[in-house]
Order: sequence, then structure tokens, then C-alpha cells
Amino acid sequence: MMAANEQKPLRVSLRRGLYLILTEPRDGYETLCRWAVEAGLPSVQLRYKGHDEREHLALTHALRRITKGTGTLFIVNDRPDIALITQADGVHLGQDDLPAAEARQLIGPDMLLGLSTHNQEQVAAANDAPVDYIGFGPLFATNSKERPDPVTGPNALKAALAISRHPVVAIGGLNLARIKQLYARPHNAAVIRAVSDAPNPLAAMRAIHAACLDMEL
Repeated sequence: MMAANEQKPLRVSLRRGLYLILTEPRDGYETLCRWAVEAGLPSVQLRYKGHDEREHLALTHALRRITKGTGTLFIVNDRPDIALITQADGVHLGQDDLPAAEARQLIGPDMLLGLSTHNQEQVAAANDAPVDYIGFGPLFATNSKERPDPVTGPNALKAALAISRHPVVAIGGLNLARIKQLYARPHNAAVIRAVSDAPNPLAAMRAIHAACLDMEL
């Protein structure tokens, strides 16, 4: 029970800017995560593709230690259990993962909950789900998944923004040039390879984050 003069921590929220996803980065997960904190990114999501549960958990603990107490939120992909164990800031679900309502019951009211959407029907359905933001895409072709979802094209982003009651994170094949050319302005833009494969990932983070912040709502 909280003391009478003890204030409950404020619920975290996703700031605008670059939503960085880490999937087998060339320079290592921990290095990229430290650079993300240095660049002042609003969030880092761990998207672990291996099958070693102990490695997954250890890596999640490591990234949580790097981000804890900073302005960069740490979000775990797919796994509410690992997010809870490591006290992450949030968890992101796909359409084939645990339903959002059940995940919310598990993680409680204060942890961020994101949900991937790939068409207008899924965006509309997410309006009634207990989520804090949605991902929408892929806007462009991407090789980050073995079985990628159908490309929506950037034009579909405008329609998604028009009907979504949640902040929208645009995703899928995005890079600095494509983000600058978007005429529909999402809350965040998510990238993987545009940062992790860049000659200077920290410089790429800063440039893409600045471009995201320059997008007018």
C-alpha cells in the first residue's frame, strides 16, 4: 500500500520521433541501445528473432538497464511475460499474438501497449482495443520479416490516420528520404535497417529523429 504522501508514478507515454526497432544490429544490441539513449530517441523496441529463451531474457535485462531512468522508453516485441519480468516500459503485439484485451489484463494499466495493423479494418478494430498506439504498414517493401505483410503503400497511411483514435507509428521500408517525403504525418516513424545498416548509426538516428520531429501534424 502506498503511503499517504507518496505519489503514484506518472504513466509513461510515447513521445513523437523515431521509433527504433533493434533486430540483429550489426554493431550489437547494447551498443545501438546506448546510442539511442544518447540521441534522445523516444523509444527502442527489442525484436528478438532467436529461439534461446535465456538469451532473450538476458538481452532484455541488459537493454532495460541501459534505458532505465532515461527519456528513452524500452518496449519488448511480442512477449508480455518477458516485458513484465524485466520491468520494461511497454510491449508491442502483432495480429497473431496474444489478444490486446488479454495482454492488458496481464500487464496492468500502466505499461504501454502497442499493436501492429496492416489494413483499414484492423485500424478500425484497434480503436476499441485497450492499446496506447498502433503500428501501421508496411508502407514500403521490407525484408525484415520472413513472411512480410502485403505492402500498403504510403497513401494508405493517410486513411489510417483519419480513422485511428490512437497515435500511429508508420513502419515498413522507411528511411530518411522516404520519411521526408511522407505527406501524411504519423506520430512516429519506425525503422530498422535505415539505422542498423548505416555507416554511422548514431548519426542516422539523429538525422531520422530530427526529420520525424519536423513532420507537421
